[in-house]
Amino acid sequence: MKKGFVFGLSVIIGLCLIMSCGQSGDQAGGKGKTTFITIGTGGITGVYYPTGGAIARIVNKKKDQYGIRCTVESTGGSVFNVNAIMAGDLQFGVVQSDRQYQAINGMAEWKDKGKQEDLRAVFSIHPESITLVVAVDAGINSIQDLRGKRVNIGNPGSGQRQNSIDALEAVGINYKTDITAESVKASEAPSLLQDGRMDAFFYTVGHPSGAIKEATAGARKVRFASITGIDALLAKYPYYAKAFVPVNLYPGAENTSNVDTFGVKATFVTSANVPEDVVYAVTKEVFDNFDDFKKLHPAYAVLTKKGMLEGLSAPIHPGAMKYYKEAGLK
Repeated sequence: MKKGFVFGLSVIIGLCLIMSCGQSGDQAGGKGKTTFITIGTGGITGVYYPTGGAIARIVNKKKDQYGIRCTVESTGGSVFNVNAIMAGDLQFGVVQSDRQYQAINGMAEWKDKGKQEDLRAVFSIHPESITLVVAVDAGINSIQDLRGKRVNIGNPGSGQRQNSIDALEAVGINYKTDITAESVKASEAPSLLQDGRMDAFFYTVGHPSGAIKEATAGARKVRFASITGIDALLAKYPYYAKAFVPVNLYPGAENTSNVDTFGVKATFVTSANVPEDVVYAVTKEVFDNFDDFKKLHPAYAVLTKKGMLEGLSAPIHPGAMKYYKEAGLK
């Protein structure tokens, strides 16, 4: 009898301890309380994943001060990140500027769902070029040469997929009928191109990119094809701008000069439901460690503090705005 009583009491005490630990991990503020946040990024060979990792490392250096523990998740990209943030499954995410614009305005993938009114901007990061990588033996020099070719336009849920479709439609190519469109992740495209299973792939990415380095380093010769004849597209969508692919970063490519294209910006977003003190802490640590942040990836070389407040179409989160006002940036 005593043994049964002692066993039952120990089970109850154990359950109480587990519940107590769970509660301490869910809340910010107070002594011993930790808030866990997750940043949604993209494929591990792109720039989004190391970007999320860089932000997490900076924030985690002050985890004892803020009571915030930050982790990073590799995801399907911009659309996935927006939807996961709106559902509360992620607290932050890296999202293309065009996808931020479309989500807050209820366009594209959000046409049926409506405006994502709780989406909030934090800051923008690096520029991203819509990059068209092609096999030399496929005879492709520009986007206009893609008719009849097997081309990866990006996986559903990625920001690059709509960029690819926009670029093709701007030059009169129907991706459903004029090409054989593949829908694989950007990280899978280089090996498929090298294996001869596709002729070209689009990738909206900051440079240098690990995936594109992989594509240009294989036995099959590769070049970047230009994306021109898109002035009407640039005039129609405010989040697009002319850009170029810096070929000096990819010595394995056959190009000898920079290649014309267009691009967007990578942006860092959150939800209106994420507490102000959490967003303030993340923003403050990135900007207070700006010089160190810029050194974490070559794509950040062109960053300025002022520039990181451009390309944002969702309202800026109050926590971020509080820091910007304190720092004289707003």
